Amino acid sequence: MTLSAIVDRRRLIAGGLACLAPGLALAAVPAARRLTFSVLRNGTRIGEHLMTFAGDPAAPVVTTEVRMAVKLGPVPVFRYHHHAVERWSGGRFASLETRTDSNGKAERVSARRTEGGVVIETAGARITGPASARPFTHWNPEVFSGPLFNPQEGKLLKVTARRISPGQWAVRGEAEIDDFYDGAGVWTALKGRLKDGSMLEYRRT
Repeated sequence: MTLSAIVDRRRLIAGGLACLAPGLALAAVPAARRLTFSVLRNGTRIGEHLMTFAGDPAAPVVTTEVRMAVKLGPVPVFRYHHHAVERWSGGRFASLETRTDSNGKAERVSARRTEGGVVIETAGARITGPASARPFTHWNPEVFSGPLFNPQEGKLLKVTARRISPGQWAVRGEAEIDDFYDGAGVWTALKGRLKDGSMLEYRRT
């Protein structure tokens, strides 16, 4: 895997003009309160993406852990760990805290919804996005109705999202990714293409 492909993978992750109405987050919370995916590149498993859901389904606290290791033969050449805690209130995005170790490079993001918009802070910047901005954390298809921001880097994404079938959303622009959902709106899979042409895939486990 090239360095540019690894960076692109990080950006994919570890991404409506009206706010979400109460209850919309409910359909996206799995009954088991847990989602686990194997992460694959060109069919080879490189890691795991785990999400757990606590609290009221209309106001969940979502904890994400992503771990990856890319190897050259038996030797690890890249390690990645992403941790995030995402909070919703009344079916609306409320806040996000993330920390990431990308092969030794540490990143932190703090985001919160205010009356004036979504305030996003990193070690080097503080920006205020639209009140309708949401983190591109994939699990809730309702986020595609508004602007998306990268939960690892804290940047507003230059992408467009389009629903191409009842259970599939295509995101294009800075990312080329498709997210898939079941009839209840629960996240089931992800497929994306990196700049080097390799394929990224999430498979439920």
